[in-house]
Amino acid sequence: MKFSRRKLLHLAASTVALPALSRAARGQVWPSRVVRLLVGFPPGGGADAASRIVANRLSEIWGQSVIVENRAGAGGNISLDAAAKAAPDGYTMALATVAPPIYGFLLGSLGYDPIADLAPVSLLGKYPTILTVSNASPIKSVRDYIANAKANPGKVTFATPGVGTTGHLSAELLKRVAGIDITHVPYRGVAAGAMTDLITGRVDSMFNTTGSLLQAVRAGQIRGLGVTSAQPFENAPELPTIAEAVPGYEAMWWYGLFVPGKTPEPIVQKMNADVVTMLGDSSVKTKFEPLGLAVASSTPAALAAKVRADAELWGPIIKAANIRGE
Repeated sequence: MKFSRRKLLHLAASTVALPALSRAARGQVWPSRVVRLLVGFPPGGGADAASRIVANRLSEIWGQSVIVENRAGAGGNISLDAAAKAAPDGYTMALATVAPPIYGFLLGSLGYDPIADLAPVSLLGKYPTILTVSNASPIKSVRDYIANAKANPGKVTFATPGVGTTGHLSAELLKRVAGIDITHVPYRGVAAGAMTDLITGRVDSMFNTTGSLLQAVRAGQIRGLGVTSAQPFENAPELPTIAEAVPGYEAMWWYGLFVPGKTPEPIVQKMNADVVTMLGDSSVKTKFEPLGLAVASSTPAALAAKVRADAELWGPIIKAANIRGE
């Protein structure tokens, strides 16, 4: 049987299009089974709580179960390592609490490429840390704190939930921008005695997340001096910013959603669209607020840019302070 040139070209084009159509068809039926959301912290913490809010709402949107798997350890890196090495099929997601390249600076080496092996989906929320002191402290403001630190170099102590945490890095940035020398006292989480030691004056101050400290500040257990965001934080407008006393200072943190690096683009785009829809739900915003978290969605490209910017900011600080993760 002979075919005209036009018919042959049409058949060839149809043959080439088949794989693309098959891929598109597969993308349209995603998800067709359970999706995992990996979290690098144990149950009960802020990251775990935020993940369960996200998982429950996405389960409703997708009509498939989204289950949270806690892969605690290495400050959150274990879960990202697992996600980076998972099948890029859209059925594994991971919550990141810092830009993934930061783990490379803290840990020295990683078993994955934090840029190539993890694809950004969207921001989920943002939060600052809070600088706090005990109610008995004579320090009433950030300006008092800076002045005291300059008058007593190396003698003012600050507690954090651990080496390389957002509280620790926020304090290291303040040391650099304000030109002060304060001494780190790391704990293994706030529950490991940090709050007691702050209240009783065993440590002079504490840097930690809004999720961990905001309710204690509002309850009058401790004194909040300022937040690390450049502008007043929408979930804690009563607290001044550290930047009011130290111009140019900002340490804003975030939660973001990532998938394995080679996850098909149509799936990433659908995830992003549905996450944006989810975060526009007022009930999600209400549930985030007690965690000290403000909803904040983004495009994948915007999250990728945020990752690069954070790596450029924190890499030199981590190296200069010789910080090594635990």
